[in-house]
Amino acid sequence: ADMEQEFEDIDSEGRWQNLYLEIRNQSHECAFKVAKYPDNRNRNRYRDVSPFDHSRVKLENTENDYINASLVVMEEAQRRYILTQGPLRNTCGHFWLMIWEQKTKAVIMLNRVIEKGSEKCAQYWPTQEEREMSFRDTRFVVTLVSEDVKSYYTTRVLELQNANTGETRQIYHFHYTTWPDFGVPESPASFLNFLFKVRESGSLGMDQGPAVVHCSAGIGRSGTFSLVDTCLVLMDKRKDPLAVDIRKILLDMRKYRMGLIQTPDQLRFSYMAVLEGAKYIMGDSSVQKQWRELSREDQEPLSESPPPPQPPKCTERFNGSKPSHLEDGMDPKTGKKTGLETPNKESDRDAGTKYVARHYMPAAALSRMLGLRSSLSSVFVETVFEVNVKVCYHFADEVLSCFVYAVIIV
Repeated sequence: ADMEQEFEDIDSEGRWQNLYLEIRNQSHECAFKVAKYPDNRNRNRYRDVSPFDHSRVKLENTENDYINASLVVMEEAQRRYILTQGPLRNTCGHFWLMIWEQKTKAVIMLNRVIEKGSEKCAQYWPTQEEREMSFRDTRFVVTLVSEDVKSYYTTRVLELQNANTGETRQIYHFHYTTWPDFGVPESPASFLNFLFKVRESGSLGMDQGPAVVHCSAGIGRSGTFSLVDTCLVLMDKRKDPLAVDIRKILLDMRKYRMGLIQTPDQLRFSYMAVLEGAKYIMGDSSVQKQWRELSREDQEPLSESPPPPQPPKCTERFNGSKPSHLEDGMDPKTGKKTGLETPNKESDRDAGTKYVARHYMPAAALSRMLGLRSSLSSVFVETVFEVNVKVCYHFADEVLSCFVYAVIIV
């Protein structure tokens, strides 16, 4: 069956959770010893997300070559991506050193610096106010050349200067600003509009160094972006576009970096985005204009009130070891990756249908999603509900309990 039929079958049978768990269980486990060296502990944002030894990016011209980044090579698609965590304040210099050494043309950032009150990434590029940042440990200077702010993404041109040689390069910074942690973009149209903006810059081609893609951990949102892009490239190359096997491609990508795609909902969204993108691949060039219109990119961006506090500049040295937590979707008992399923708005369309929703929420993943400092206990929730019943979850803030209650919609 082709991809469209496969999507409809999985959707109608409610099998996204099962498919996600199957992919997780079939994923290759490779060694990641270097990430666990004592000297490297404070270079990892999350202790359960490590680059495999065989595919990790190695820094050159530096005493310690470790950075939490993986080179993902998709041979048939002729695509190479560096998937990495959001830089820590003490690894921003390493981040720019990697970009220089790998001859990267674009950085694709899929998170915000502050999410749900927690710092998910250091401020590693200069703002409009400061215009320039220096990284003394690796001797790079980054200057903001231009910034184009859209409703849900921002495009920047940065100048990266090697202070040792005086040589400069232009780097594109594509920043998706409205993609929630553990969630999905507003629509396939808005995501594809963003992806095609990145593609049009020429930054993803093999004539450039690998594009650097990051979110907070560099596996969920980053995995979704890379998977959809690769699938669309393969559709374009093959004679039968809809025969592309998303599941197989994701398993291939997971050989290079652990845990890519973090939730059943992100997996479902990937299918939706690939199916929508297929319209363009198969010759309907008008869809690109439709995506731009549907994305409403020219509207004023939603400003947060009050604005989040700016974290200290990442040029400051980090003192001591970075405390790490079992976050990003790991079961603390088994040490295995676990899915965190988000309620799906489209799953209760047909009146009179009964749904059984099983949500296993690992403590660390749930804590991270809620931006809590301490871990909640693991929660397993099973609910059976009719479509005229809305199930609500209320999590006590930083309390080891979870309450579930139903609200009847009159």
